[in-house]
Amino acid sequence: MKNTDFHHALKILKDVCTGCTHCMNICPTEAIRVKDGKAELISNRCVDCGFCFRVCPVNAIIVEQDDFNRIFEYKVRVALVPAVLTGQFPENVSTRQIHSELMELGFTHICEVEQGVEVLHEAMMEYIDKHSDTKPLISSFCPAIVRLIQVRFPALVDNLIHLKPPLDIAAMYVSRQLEDEGHDRDDTGIFYVTPCASKIAAVKSPVGEKNSPITGVINMDFIFNKVYTRIKQGGGISCRLPEVRQVSERSVLWSLTNGESAQAQGRCLAVDEIHNVINFLEQLENEEMKDIDFLELRACDESCAGGVLTTENRFFTVERLKKRAALAGRENNPDQPVTCKGIIHYKHRLKQEIGLEPVQPRSMLKLDEDMSEAMKKMKRVQEISKCLPDVDCGACGSPTCQAFAEDIVQGYSRLNQCVFVQRIFEKKGILTAEESFEIMKGVWGGDKMDRNC
Repeated sequence: MKNTDFHHALKILKDVCTGCTHCMNICPTEAIRVKDGKAELISNRCVDCGFCFRVCPVNAIIVEQDDFNRIFEYKVRVALVPAVLTGQFPENVSTRQIHSELMELGFTHICEVEQGVEVLHEAMMEYIDKHSDTKPLISSFCPAIVRLIQVRFPALVDNLIHLKPPLDIAAMYVSRQLEDEGHDRDDTGIFYVTPCASKIAAVKSPVGEKNSPITGVINMDFIFNKVYTRIKQGGGISCRLPEVRQVSERSVLWSLTNGESAQAQGRCLAVDEIHNVINFLEQLENEEMKDIDFLELRACDESCAGGVLTTENRFFTVERLKKRAALAGRENNPDQPVTCKGIIHYKHRLKQEIGLEPVQPRSMLKLDEDMSEAMKKMKRVQEISKCLPDVDCGACGSPTCQAFAEDIVQGYSRLNQCVFVQRIFEKKGILTAEESFEIMKGVWGGDKMDRNC
């Protein structure tokens, strides 16, 4: 695949940003810097995990979505909804009620993402058996994790399972079904209701495939507010009653922590929350952990239930989905789960099309494309690091002293932006206090530096 830039759903509103550094300090890939008193995103480091969005105290970071009215550009309008959406609502609100209100909003068809799980599960078991020599195999379910491995753990890209997630499989299925029913593909729009920013990025700039089968993306908090407002105002079920097709117990739980690992064979582990994942992968990369067959890694705490675009407490969401799964388990034979009848007819065809191309490494640690030049820069980083205090105060506008040293070598920063170095330079007469002050204005902006106390 062509190595194009990542699309990012996360956007920083410079006119709102106060340069507080909350986002810079929480970012797991050190993708944010502060310059002239405003946060700036380093595109090739960001994995769209959304932690910056979550901690920003002034709402200066937003998650871009497609305009909802875009759905009306299509005659056939499909809402592709994950089970996590149903977990946002009180238990007295049924899945049918949620789906019917979505149709009242303008969608003509509703398809649950989890319909694709059974097809994926069968293909994944075959893939794991075929690639048993590769350990550990890593799920490609979470797009933030796929990007994290690309940029921070590039040596592990070959461990990723090259299969599309249920989201893409469900979109492929509903597209083919509607086409077989006589609908023109150009008249069909498939819109995914997403619980996180990384899935928006995955749709707009997919990894391992040239194009996404999904037309557009709508944020879950936006849809939840629209649907729940209608339910509270209407007080009953809409007159439009869509068919709600049962998904299996396994499918309902797939997007939650342990949803995948519970279904795989051998020694399988599930790790959620991206900082936990990073700590785990660092140990794995250092060969401190061995004999692991399968890894389920998720960027959010409690996986998709903890997505940054969800509205409900993640633990309540998990509880509701487990109750729904238990109900599905009682209604179905757990050994032969009844999935959507329609997708069974497409299973063979879908299994032939759900493979991903090899994922390419995009290391954020690469200082230069030329190896000899990269080695020189690395040596320079080490020399600069010896001059820094190693306190990671962030006053220079970089999150850590190590990141600051790399920024200097790459030409993004200057050594005299470090307040500790400034004091040394002032003592030696290299800088005046006034010059130091002007340097810090370049980092933190004149508004902060010129305030009267």
